[in-house]
Amino acid sequence: MENDFFRAIILGIVQGLTEFLPVSSTAHLILFPWFFGWRGQVDTLAFDVALHGGTLLALLVCFYRDWVHLFLNDRRMLAYILAGIVPAGAAGILLNKHIESTLRNPLLIIFTLIGFGVLMVMAERLSRKSRECVSMSDSLFVGVAQAIALVPGVSRSGITITAGLFKDLTRESAARFSFLLSTPVVAGAVLLEGRKLVASPEVYHFDIILTGIIASFVSGYLAIRFLLGFLKRHPLHVFVYYRFALAAIIGVWWLRQ
Repeated sequence: MENDFFRAIILGIVQGLTEFLPVSSTAHLILFPWFFGWRGQVDTLAFDVALHGGTLLALLVCFYRDWVHLFLNDRRMLAYILAGIVPAGAAGILLNKHIESTLRNPLLIIFTLIGFGVLMVMAERLSRKSRECVSMSDSLFVGVAQAIALVPGVSRSGITITAGLFKDLTRESAARFSFLLSTPVVAGAVLLEGRKLVASPEVYHFDIILTGIIASFVSGYLAIRFLLGFLKRHPLHVFVYYRFALAAIIGVWWLRQ
């Protein structure tokens, strides 16, 4: 049981950091149990989504002023966000079971880490980074990109920030919009999977789950603050290098099995 608490803390920290840094939280939550041979509750989609509850709380704490402003003073931007969440929401509902059963594969993650890393480099080179205001077309474009993030290794923040750059948004504006757009989608996923936790409480150790949620909240809050400051001054390249290195490590580890 003590090992389970330790693993929940580690995975909570990993989730909080990698949910917002463009390196794919889902990939890391799959890879850590695979690397270390962890089994049981911490190696399930339900536990992964529970950890997303912690990062959802981090989003709400960091951007609650933005949401208050949207509801009271900027209904147009609120409409853009609602339109942008439709593709990811629909994909999540339709493909959830398929993703859980077939896409949690380390070999797939190698290709998505590299492929979407290359896409991030292209966005950095081609984007003019001249715009801060988001339009409806921007929201729909980024929303479709967010749907692709259901595939492990893509990274929700990575693909949505990249999509924003391709629309010539500044890095900081793309990141902020990415986080706002992801909030309702993450909330929906947490509610969808949370029904399993409520329906079968005897299957889960809620003290372990709560430990992971707290860890993911703290690390997620710190990751958001870090990334918004980082992108004011630096490109995405350091995260691309990390993605390539992680893909190489996975490949070596796979060959040793």
